[in-house]
Amino acid sequence: MALTYLHTMLRVKDLEKSLAFYDLLGLKKTRQYDSEEGRFSLIFLAPPGQEDCPIELTYNWDGDDGLPSDSRHFGHLAYGVDNIYDTCQHLMDNGVTINRPPRDGRMAFVRSPDNISIELLQNGDPLPPAEPWTSMENTGHW
Repeated sequence: MALTYLHTMLRVKDLEKSLAFYDLLGLKKTRQYDSEEGRFSLIFLAPPGQEDCPIELTYNWDGDDGLPSDSRHFGHLAYGVDNIYDTCQHLMDNGVTINRPPRDGRMAFVRSPDNISIELLQNGDPLPPAEPWTSMENTGHW
C-alpha cells in the first residue's frame, strides 16, 4: 500500500493573524476554498517550490470557542531553515515570541497565534552557538 502525504489541517481562530504569522515563516497561499453553505474557508499554504507539502488552515466563519487552547495533542509542525538565527531574529522583529531559543544553533520553537507549536531546524550542520541565543531562556510552552 503506497502512502502519499496530502496536508496537515490546523483550525485557526483569527484568519488574518494566522496568515500574517505563516507569511513571516515564508509560507505562501497555494489555493483557497470557501464554503458559503458550511460557513468555513480552507486556505492551503506551502513553502515556495514545495507546494506538495501544504498545511490547511481551517477557518470557521462563525468562530470557534475552543480555540486557542493549550492542548498539546497535535504535536508540532517542523520546517528546515537556512539560518536559524536570522529566522528567529526576523520573527522576533515582527513580534513573535521565541519559546525555545536556538541555543544550540540547531533548533528553536515558536507558537502561531492559534497556539500551534512550530519547530524550526537548521538545515545542515548546526550553527556555532552565539548570543543572544545561548543565554536566552525558554518562554512559555513549546
